[in-house]
Amino acid sequence: MSWSDPTIHSQRLALRPFTAADADEAFACITPTLTRYLSFEPASTPAEFEAVWRGWLREIAAGTDFNFTLRERTSGRFTGLLGLHRVRDAEPELGIWIREDAHGRGYGREAVAALAAWAVETFAPQSFSYPVAEANTASRRIAEGLGGIVVEQQQRPKYASVVYRLPARKPHP
Repeated sequence: MSWSDPTIHSQRLALRPFTAADADEAFACITPTLTRYLSFEPASTPAEFEAVWRGWLREIAAGTDFNFTLRERTSGRFTGLLGLHRVRDAEPELGIWIREDAHGRGYGREAVAALAAWAVETFAPQSFSYPVAEANTASRRIAEGLGGIVVEQQQRPKYASVVYRLPARKPHP
């Protein structure tokens, strides 16, 4: 599998590069409670979101950043978004959100593990950066479950955050 055709499968999920066809489902899941831990303010209208995802498409085409749509393998149901940013850096950044009604099923860890394994094979990073709000215990459990250690604390406009360094090895989902 190459970076130009990155379809990734885990036990329960399919990770595919974001496309325009995913926009409506993704936007419908962007809620205030879901986005309270995003480091930026999310788009508030479909038109604003379109400007964002069109940028993602350019980055995917250039092979510099990847935003993936997560779907359940059996049903095809939209489950969330996952990002791998600055892929040419020694320490690319990982980020994820899962739709609220799918929380608590282990999808986050499964998806991050699958993406990290693909990135190790494809880009050979030294490690991964995983920034997360200090109060976001679910996301912190993802990082810690994949061997991440806190290497930095930051004060962001919306919240206090920590940055985990995840090892660049094939994690086991």
